Amino acid sequence: MPENKYEKEVGKTSLVTLAGNAVLSLAKLLAGLLAHSAALISDAANSITDCFSTVVVMVGVHISAQKSDKDHPYGHERMECIAALVLAATFIATAAVIGWQGAQKIIDIANGVSPTAPTYLALFTALGCILVKGGLYLYTEHQAKHLKSSALHGMAVDHLSDSLSSAAAAVGIVGGMCGILVLDPIASVLIALMIVKTAWNVCRIAIDQLVDKSADGESEAQITQTVLATEGVERIDVLRTRQYGNKIFVDLEIAVAPTLSLIEAHRIAERVHERVEHGALQDVKHCMVHVNPLTGDDHHETPEEQMH
Repeated sequence: MPENKYEKEVGKTSLVTLAGNAVLSLAKLLAGLLAHSAALISDAANSITDCFSTVVVMVGVHISAQKSDKDHPYGHERMECIAALVLAATFIATAAVIGWQGAQKIIDIANGVSPTAPTYLALFTALGCILVKGGLYLYTEHQAKHLKSSALHGMAVDHLSDSLSSAAAAVGIVGGMCGILVLDPIASVLIALMIVKTAWNVCRIAIDQLVDKSADGESEAQITQTVLATEGVERIDVLRTRQYGNKIFVDLEIAVAPTLSLIEAHRIAERVHERVEHGALQDVKHCMVHVNPLTGDDHHETPEEQMH
């Protein structure tokens, strides 16, 4: 997908997320204050943080979509990974604040302080947030898979976490309405733990892309099939892939007949390069091809065996 189109698609999805989080933040905060729900106020703080996080993602994706330049010949895709790490750090900071406040309220209740019980307004708001966040998760995750965006995947996972957080808040609110007042702050602590788990998932994916983790097996199999289907390629000697943000870099060593001239071997390498870098696998950003002569002393798998 062209970089400008990728940025536009991510930007559109991010704006939907930003608008949704802004509305939910206000609704949760007002309902939490009016209906006396600590869990809903904690959930509102989480959504407010999500607004900031969405802006971070938009900035990161904008930078990552910039074309290669003299100082960055391989492009800027890893800026999206850095944006995802900033996202994870924001989640952890939010979780720490929410968890601490929830723990303090639990201690206060244990010491005899009796908070005001939440009302139906808090419950209905929490249930509405579950539905809205569930819808945002499905939409954002679909876009993340389509665009292969780690930052959007982080946002999608956060939507799912928020939906579960609102469910925890609903349980706490029902408990408070039934007279079990400690359930409301307990729900706040559970929300904090869910946010930490979300942060870990986002962080793990971003780190994988920063440390040159290889592409998935399906992508490597598709590259193998493309190379072996190229006329003149006798065998693949080496295939290495590495993730670079949402793109893949490929290093290949292929074997060709030893009787070919240098020009003929070079043309085969060019065909392989063109088919891998501009073929069906759109995630490949760059492919480097090295040519080896096929000798009788080699004992490698045949192209048919390598295909399987």
